[in-house]
Amino acid sequence: MRQVFIIMGKEWRDGMRNRWVLATTALLAALALTLAFLGSAPTGAVKTGALAVTIVSLSSLTIFLIPLIALLLSYDAIVGEIDRGTMALLLSYPVARWQVVFGKFFGHLAILGFATVIGYGFAGLALQLAGSDNSGAWSAFMFMIGTSALLGGVFVAIGYFISTLVRDRGTAGGIAIGVWLFFVLLYDMALLGGLVVDQGRNVTPQMLNVLLLLNPADVYRLLNLTTSNDVSGFAGVAGLGAGAGLGSWTLMGALAAWMVAPLVASVALFARRQV
Repeated sequence: MRQVFIIMGKEWRDGMRNRWVLATTALLAALALTLAFLGSAPTGAVKTGALAVTIVSLSSLTIFLIPLIALLLSYDAIVGEIDRGTMALLLSYPVARWQVVFGKFFGHLAILGFATVIGYGFAGLALQLAGSDNSGAWSAFMFMIGTSALLGGVFVAIGYFISTLVRDRGTAGGIAIGVWLFFVLLYDMALLGGLVVDQGRNVTPQMLNVLLLLNPADVYRLLNLTTSNDVSGFAGVAGLGAGAGLGSWTLMGALAAWMVAPLVASVALFARRQV
């Protein structure tokens, strides 16, 4: 495991030098602060804490932004180093290929997790200092930050799978953008369209459960907008969460599986790849 931590540290230092950590943290903090203070305007009317409103807003932002950042961070992690010739040099040292993949993955996950915790946490702290009554939503807010980092890990793993699957950085970048569009936009549009056309004739609740679990963005949405009473009532999706019949442990397991499966596939593909 020592080699894994060494490679992880190298990826972290590279991220710092490339301003990935600072740029991503600043972006998330700026957007989170904007949503926290501008998006909390309706709290007086609906008697909902500002932090609960912020959780709803940040959850929607996270679904669009975190997967994109994660894929841009990881899509060329393997194929890029192979193109530059640095992967052959790295593998000349006493390090296994699985250690390379895991070390780089955990390094990128640490970068994204750090940016998410600091960026979103800064917005929560600002709301607290502003004197908002957020006592009932802090646990949901911390849960949202943790699952946001986990969602980032899912798409970092998918980025690694793409990076080990293709032979060209340009192709990897194109596939990464296509994957982002599919999971964030196209999948739900197709699902909603199918449900409207079906009118409940063929799609059973159990089938809908499976369809929701097939998209990590939907799993994340259900986790953060339906598992907390302080948030689900304001989000307006409590009925969906109750109707889906998916508990928080099932959803957490599905999100973890979405991270582990592409990572294991990446290790298997990289083990057979010529460098």
